Amino acid sequence: MSKILVIEDEAAIRRVLVKILNEENEAYQIEEAPDGAAGLQKIRQADYDLVLCDIKMPKMDGVEVLQEARKEKPEIPFIMISGHGDLDTAVQTMRLGAFDYISKPPDLNRLLTTVRNALDRKELVVANKRLKKKVSKSFEMIGESSGIQSIKEIIEKVAPTDARVLITGSNGTGKELVAHWIHEKSTRSSAPFIEVNCAAIPSELIESELFGHVKGAFTSAVKDRAGKFEAANKGTLFLDEIGDMSLSAQAKVLRALQESKISRVGSDKDIKVDVRVVAATNKDLQKEIEEGRFREDLYHRLAVILIRVPDLNERREDIPLLIRHFSKKIGEEQGTVVKSFSKDAVRLLQEYDWTGNIRELRNVVERLIILGEQEVSAADVTLFANK
Repeated sequence: MSKILVIEDEAAIRRVLVKILNEENEAYQIEEAPDGAAGLQKIRQADYDLVLCDIKMPKMDGVEVLQEARKEKPEIPFIMISGHGDLDTAVQTMRLGAFDYISKPPDLNRLLTTVRNALDRKELVVANKRLKKKVSKSFEMIGESSGIQSIKEIIEKVAPTDARVLITGSNGTGKELVAHWIHEKSTRSSAPFIEVNCAAIPSELIESELFGHVKGAFTSAVKDRAGKFEAANKGTLFLDEIGDMSLSAQAKVLRALQESKISRVGSDKDIKVDVRVVAATNKDLQKEIEEGRFREDLYHRLAVILIRVPDLNERREDIPLLIRHFSKKIGEEQGTVVKSFSKDAVRLLQEYDWTGNIRELRNVVERLIILGEQEVSAADVTLFANK
């Protein structure tokens, strides 16, 4: 059932709008407000799927209502109602975020078409939010240990800023999850999150991957190509395993961070970029600096905030939670019944030396779910964990 608010100071027009909407769909739940101030109060107190709002009203005009409402509930579509002399203002409201406008007296077909389209758009926005929430759960950080709680507290503080973050930790500890969480909780969350694994790209190609290239810059450059910095504009660029980046690429990244601009390989034209950089490494960058493999000035640019992700062996109390999480997730992925683990099985897994960290634990849990009994036992762990 769609909930619609009609804000109109002329009672006759308000009655006409309500009558048209009721005849269109009896399931519409329609509320009325006689002026802008009353309408804004209703918006703050309840959730609406659509607002029809007059422009010229006493106490508060429609432009003010739209601006204030969008600060608090930007997902609500507004259809502005304009008098003959309000058309310029109506166009202005479109720039401010209104879905559309209709003129007085309202044309029946245009009004109903606009209402249907606005409600369809609201459903799409809600569906996208649900999808994003579902995607976000894929990067959920599981754990109640002091190390994980400390990381969550740091993320809450740093995410809303544009401060650069350097994430350190062994392979498989979940550095990528931390980067995703920083992005999801930032003001850039609606913009792209672009990931680059610096260790997986040959050193001769890393500059082209990051900064793009122009046609003819090298043998295989058959056309212009944008790089990851441009792709991440307004969003977050995650440079994973940055300790493996070549020194020449490091110099260009440093310039991009200092000047907020890049140039494609083979071009001297500058391109402005607005990118938040989050980096991660499993290497000791201080040692890499001493041995001349990493630039100290780049390190200080990246490490405004340092987050170290602990090894799984340092947070064994989280293993029962992780086992339940992986068991549920694997069951959902494979369409099978979610298996439980006996207390002895969990205790045995807590005692193992997890050199591969969380990534290794997930693989072992999946193996035990496939090969073990309905309730995975300590005997199953001994047989199939291969530890």
